[in-house]
Amino acid sequence: MDRLSPLLDRFRVSARLFHAGPLCGTTRFADDPGHGFLHVMRRGEMRVTHRPRSGAPRTLQVREPSLLFYPRPLAHDFHHALAEGCDFTCATLAFEGGARHPLVAALPPMVCLPLAALPGLSATLDLLFAETAAVRCGSRLLADRLFEVVLIQLLRWLLDHPQEVGLHAGLLQGLSDPRLARALTALHERPGDAWGLAGMAATAGMSRSAFAAAFRQTVGTTPAAYLADWRLTLAQARLREGQPVKKIASELGYANASALSRLFSQRLAASPRQWLAGTATSTRRQDAAPGAPGLTS
Repeated sequence: MDRLSPLLDRFRVSARLFHAGPLCGTTRFADDPGHGFLHVMRRGEMRVTHRPRSGAPRTLQVREPSLLFYPRPLAHDFHHALAEGCDFTCATLAFEGGARHPLVAALPPMVCLPLAALPGLSATLDLLFAETAAVRCGSRLLADRLFEVVLIQLLRWLLDHPQEVGLHAGLLQGLSDPRLARALTALHERPGDAWGLAGMAATAGMSRSAFAAAFRQTVGTTPAAYLADWRLTLAQARLREGQPVKKIASELGYANASALSRLFSQRLAASPRQWLAGTATSTRRQDAAPGAPGLTS
């Protein structure tokens, strides 16, 4: 069962290399809207700091080659020894839909893992380091794609080791449970089906009561509420693509456009068109804002 492809096919993630080489002293990374970070520390030691009440550890010591993953905007500082510094390869991540990307909401603010704990990533990382070690034709584009492969491999590892990174109740916890994963993957693949509690439970191979209780405890919401949120997220993506409300409603299993509009009103206090207009205004403001994701010393 492929638990990731139905999500990443509908809500893509793109990576962009922005640094390869040593970092010394203090390096600051801004919390740019709509962007996360993926850092690979190949050599050295450092101290990482975050702002209070950010959800990430206030201070973290990293003493071995490690991968640091920030799925959503979060300012962070790397503190290195002035003389020795650290060797890094870094990329920004753009999750389609921003904070509405299903995986972004399910992940902790940051994940730090030693590379020794991720043997399945070693071959991809070797290719990534080789491409960033010298300037060659297409190196930057290839490095971007390799970072995306690293991210998918990391997400796969997180699904198989949810307790090791302290995942809270949410989508990734649900996908880590073999029975719930069958139902969740079916919802992701066929959101327009006439799903009811009985059909979801049967897909999971559970009784209705056991499925409802396990789903609520593991995912943090009811099956019906999750399905409504998933359809809403899909509808928002389709609206951004320019598809008409009537067509979207039909694809998502709603009888008519009015039924989909009621979902928007209940969850967002706006009609689909009002929501789309507000999103366009917000995007223009972000595009006009100065600065870009990256690092400053």
